[in-house]
Amino acid sequence: MKMKQIPNIITGIRIICAFALLFLEPLSWSFLAVYVIGGISDIADGFIARKRNVTSKTGTVLDSIADAFFIFILLLIFLPYFQWPGWFFGWVLAIIILRFTSLFVGALKYHTLAFLHTYANKATGLALFGFPVIFWICGLNTTALLLCCIATVSTLEDLLINIISKKLDRNISTIFKIKKS
Repeated sequence: MKMKQIPNIITGIRIICAFALLFLEPLSWSFLAVYVIGGISDIADGFIARKRNVTSKTGTVLDSIADAFFIFILLLIFLPYFQWPGWFFGWVLAIIILRFTSLFVGALKYHTLAFLHTYANKATGLALFGFPVIFWICGLNTTALLLCCIATVSTLEDLLINIISKKLDRNISTIFKIKKS
């Protein structure tokens, strides 16, 4: 097996973990074990790819698709599982609409899916990954508010980057790194 394939295989593990979560009791020990493996794979694939200098456009897109799939599965599991506050569903819908708007703008402008790997997106991923712990410490309402705030900031930043940028840079760290040329 070539080293270049290892990050993509690790990304594939995240997709398998997400699918497996559908068959486990939410927040059970087996669920949390698979959840943690999926989260670690999200960190490991990019770290290995960058450390070994085997990053690729395919790997970057596959990573973003795996992230979206993992989040979609978690929404399918957690939305009906908890008694969310009433405002939560409207806010999540707004975030989803903005995410799709950002992808649409990127697709029109760059003729490809414009998933970005900003610090804000990484913070959103970390907050989502930390959901069980944040929930146990802060309760559902505070956790929902925190997640929605972080996701809103990252979503708006993605949309603004896609609107303002002259060319696609999937690994742009923040909107403040847009080149003025």
